[in-house]
Order: sequence, then C-alpha cells, then structure tokens
Amino acid sequence: MLTTTKGYAMENVVSWILRLNVKPGQLETFRSLMEEMVESTRAEPGTLAYEWFVDGAGEAVHIYERYADSAAVLAHGATFGEKFAERFMGSVDPTGFDIYGAPSDDVKAAFADFSPSYLGVFGGFAR
Repeated sequence: MLTTTKGYAMENVVSWILRLNVKPGQLETFRSLMEEMVESTRAEPGTLAYEWFVDGAGEAVHIYERYADSAAVLAHGATFGEKFAERFMGSVDPTGFDIYGAPSDDVKAAFADFSPSYLGVFGGFAR
C-alpha cells in the first residue's frame, strides 16, 4: 500500500486541478469569494490541500485540491454546492478539469457535468 506521511492511503486520496478563466470584470469579486471558500474549506478535516494560483493578468486560475478519500470529496462538494456554486460559476468559465486517484462512482457522477479526465495512481509518494 502506498501511504503518505500523514497516514492516508494514497490509493484512497483524490486530488484534482481545475482550470478556469475569470470572467471580465469579475477578478475582485472572485478574489473575495476565494478567500471565503478557503476559510470554509480549512475547517473540513478530510481536505489535505487547497491551493489557488492565478496568472499575472488575473485571467487564468488553477485550483489544486487534495482530499483523504471520496467521502471527503463528497462532503466538500455538498458545502460548495450549498454555499458557493452559484457565485463561483458566475465569476469563472471552466477550461479544464483533471482528477487524480481512484474517485468513487458517486464522485464521478457528481462531477460528470464538468467532463473531467481521470488519471489513476501510477506510483510515487507524498510527504
């Protein structure tokens, strides 16, 4: 079994990179939303990493998220849907979504509308 130093089994960990374009005139609104989402997600025990990156023009954003397992992904997704989805989608246009690991069928169903690509664990380690 591949494990992380935090004790999570790597084969259960689900992570992704979501690529987005910020809609014109929405950068400051999106920045404020990001701060709210980061604070909310910080309280989720199954969230291992939650990092946002923006290009110099403030137009392209990549979000890296890592969860202990599919249950943690679904818990995060429920909070996102309830608190943030409408404002989030009003500020950005998704351009790509890559999911890593072995997400459950429930996770795959939850993200089906985004047409993500899936890549399984091949090897490596996480500290």
